[in-house]
Amino acid sequence: MDLGIEGRVALVLGASRGLGRAIAEALGREGVRVALASRSAEALEEVAAGIGTETAVVAVDTGDEDAVAALPARVEEALGPIDILILNTGGPPAGGALDADANAWRDAYQSLVLAPLALARACVPGMRERGWGRIISVSSTSVREPIPGLALSNANRMATVGLLNTLAREVAADGVTVNTVATGRFATERLAELYGSFEDAEEQARAEVPAGRLGRPEEYGDLVAFVCSDRAAYLTGTVIPLDGGITRSS
Repeated sequence: MDLGIEGRVALVLGASRGLGRAIAEALGREGVRVALASRSAEALEEVAAGIGTETAVVAVDTGDEDAVAALPARVEEALGPIDILILNTGGPPAGGALDADANAWRDAYQSLVLAPLALARACVPGMRERGWGRIISVSSTSVREPIPGLALSNANRMATVGLLNTLAREVAADGVTVNTVATGRFATERLAELYGSFEDAEEQARAEVPAGRLGRPEEYGDLVAFVCSDRAAYLTGTVIPLDGGITRSS
């Protein structure tokens, strides 16, 4: 299937590993020019070498408000205006509702809400002017059902969904779509950190996930590539669960 996005420019945050890397690779297979962003430029070089299309590597810390605001201009200088924005800023530390101090809450809000806002603010005007754009947020099933022990993530990801769904309605008529993927359990380093090991995560998935397994990162990348496509032009303002059936709420 031709997704109609060959030659487009994408900025993928958190692209050095896990779901961000899988998304970058999937977009690369469709001929998208990909700007790979994470804290470590060195880690991104390996990913860039395997993309197969024109790439750019940009190191950025999403906790640095000024650096985030400047990121789109750096990408445009290297590859051109951003058509596809993948918001993947990672997860804050685990903990209960009252465990984290005010600084931890501020850091989580900066990473999960203010950084996406700054990037959207920089990218959306150009998308609207050109009549085409895609914004996808890599989120969590916690926006449907809060996950025990992940209070910082639960609260701030819900705020981001509210922001992006509001934006979706404002820009839909201009050819710009905005969607969120509610991510279940995927075989990534982040999940292994939360569960202690890949083996423990897989064992729990067999018992708790209706599909009986962890998701594969490439499955995630393929879904996101489709949502970025011309074929998905009528899909906007949604939260798409990709979780093997574990979310019970509709």
